[in-house]
Amino acid sequence: MSPLVDVSGRLRKMPAEAGKPVDYVVRVGDTRVPLNELIGHPVQIDYDGVIRCIHCDRKTKKSFSQGYCYPCFRKLAACDTCIMSPEKCHYHEDTCREPEWGETHCMVEHVVYLANSSGLKVGITRGSQVPTRWIDQGAVDAIPMLRVATRQLAGFVEVACKQHVADRTNWRAMLKGDVADLDLAAERERLLALIVDDLAQLRAAHGEDALRTTDEPALGLSYPVEVWPQKIKTHNLDKAPSAEGVLEGIKGQYLMLDTGVINIRKYTGYDVRFRVFPKS
Repeated sequence: MSPLVDVSGRLRKMPAEAGKPVDYVVRVGDTRVPLNELIGHPVQIDYDGVIRCIHCDRKTKKSFSQGYCYPCFRKLAACDTCIMSPEKCHYHEDTCREPEWGETHCMVEHVVYLANSSGLKVGITRGSQVPTRWIDQGAVDAIPMLRVATRQLAGFVEVACKQHVADRTNWRAMLKGDVADLDLAAERERLLALIVDDLAQLRAAHGEDALRTTDEPALGLSYPVEVWPQKIKTHNLDKAPSAEGVLEGIKGQYLMLDTGVINIRKYTGYDVRFRVFPKS
């Protein structure tokens, strides 16, 4: 059977735009394939054994930090430990790996938010990444809580919040779609009351304008899913280089096939052949 889509190249994180539902595209090499219209079709992803760094393009036997070779992982600011732990930012110590990158990615306004993806969680993102970050996490609702001057300040607030609320998504629960409704506006007020002393200390140290609470409304998100998986099985291209099945849905950075789910972002930098076939 001739495929409707047959493209090869380096796999990248799926771009997505908020809509009803979220609108997804898969990037393979220079080709962008709209995905929502392909739900219900058989798809096949074949990994050819080559991984190329998304920064320098060199071949690498292993991908680090979702798409980088080891030298870039060790060199680039985007791979520093402070990306995962922003409160450890060392830009002010003049030891940032790439100060210009730090200026554009860390020394800019960030949003501390609450999201409901597998239950209540706190997170941070650059202001320019709203709502992309929420979509990538598979949130069904999300609400800004504070707008702060830098990534490190956002990290300090997140650390305070983590004493009272989770900071991680249970991806298996997120993919099953059984997420309970939450009143995020009420949760925002509850959490702000719990960290009022922490915020006062941060404002005293960094200035009143460095941390601003917000009454912005929550954003509800829905996803193009026809069938929710009852049991989560995963495709691992490192162990089995071919993943195939009927595309039943998309959420976060996951494709949901009737044979299992695959996290596209995990395989950023992998050279693959992506095919879509007519419905049987």
